[in-house]
Amino acid sequence: MPIERYRTFDWRAFYPDVETPAGFAMAAKAGGFVFLRGQTGFDLDGGFHGAGDPAAQTEQACANIRQLLAETGLNINDVCRITVYITDRAHRQQVYAVIARHFAGVFPCSTGLIVNGLALPEMLVEIDVVAYRDD
Repeated sequence: MPIERYRTFDWRAFYPDVETPAGFAMAAKAGGFVFLRGQTGFDLDGGFHGAGDPAAQTEQACANIRQLLAETGLNINDVCRITVYITDRAHRQQVYAVIARHFAGVFPCSTGLIVNGLALPEMLVEIDVVAYRDD
């Protein structure tokens, strides 16, 4: 089964100060599975939204998740698992309120982690998603 990759990009588009360039994809589809790159306050064109605002960053991440799933032929109801990374326990309520709204009725398996930091200091939340649809 071939792996389809969606929205491939050069790492430097998001992290210009990183000296080791690498190519990645925003989504990869293997059979019925879709794996998304961790979504943050970056939109899909590389602009950052919600500096200092964990709820706004989560909104952007969830909007990206919906868009990327649509591009792969899936939707939010196909999400099986989410992993949520938050840089401060104090952000948890704001972040999960947004997630609850976007994933209402979906009931994905979820793991939440409090981490010391993400790829850039302005990032407060990152959401990793695995989805599946048996077509």
